[in-house]
Amino acid sequence: MGAAATLLSSLAGVPIAPAEAAVVIAHPDDETIGIGGQLRHLPGIALLHVTDGAPRGLEDARLYGFATWQDYAAARQRELTAAMEAAGIPAAKLLCLDVPDQQACRRLAAVARALAAQFAARQTRLVLTHPYEGGHPDHDATAFAVHAARRLLQRQGAAAPVIAEMAFYHLGPDGLVLQRFPSDEASPEIVLELDVPDWETKRRMLACHETQRRTLAPFTDRVERFRRAPAFDFARLPNGGRLYYDSYPWGLTGAEWPGLVAAAIAELELDPPPWP
Repeated sequence: MGAAATLLSSLAGVPIAPAEAAVVIAHPDDETIGIGGQLRHLPGIALLHVTDGAPRGLEDARLYGFATWQDYAAARQRELTAAMEAAGIPAAKLLCLDVPDQQACRRLAAVARALAAQFAARQTRLVLTHPYEGGHPDHDATAFAVHAARRLLQRQGAAAPVIAEMAFYHLGPDGLVLQRFPSDEASPEIVLELDVPDWETKRRMLACHETQRRTLAPFTDRVERFRRAPAFDFARLPNGGRLYYDSYPWGLTGAEWPGLVAAAIAELELDPPPWP
């Protein structure tokens, strides 16, 4: 068994096949950052993107030479498809919920329900997703929705997947921290160093996301990190209240987050987190 397949079974706690796992991420390109070095070894794994990568304000679209958000979203989909082809992942394994970029936090309940339906239909046993870390609001919204989807399945008495995380970015005491988890001794890491073929594949994948070249340029670590997800209290701000996104106009401020979570929990009729 290769390192990538061993990774899935280690995170799930039981032997599983790639087809029983799903990668749930906020944006096209997040999959490449988080698990790009492993994907070529995981035929059959599903990738589900919550947003289409195109904010409805046109600043980003125009910055990259597009007149409309639709053109920008289409370009990002083409980039994603090319990156997945480089990893050997067919387009049939890609699914997008088409939530507008920077608006996932406004649709928490709807996204959670959609994910629960997907997990049940696919009989998903392991989900790899974002940590709850205050890096990007869509990342935190995706993390919440994955955990809430699992709780919905548990409430229904259905099989619920194990949740694991990939390392992205968060604000540390001295600035932005890339491809590391916030400290959490209760969740030990699995650290995989990419060999030359895997790193070259990941580099090709990163290059496919042409519109995001400047954003992705700092992600040069040849190590990928994974861990079982802690039981987060989503009613509290993550990362000790240090929020990277509070410095950017990304559709959310930390002050708004607790209210959005409370509303979603009430709509979904869930018990308060943290959830087991």
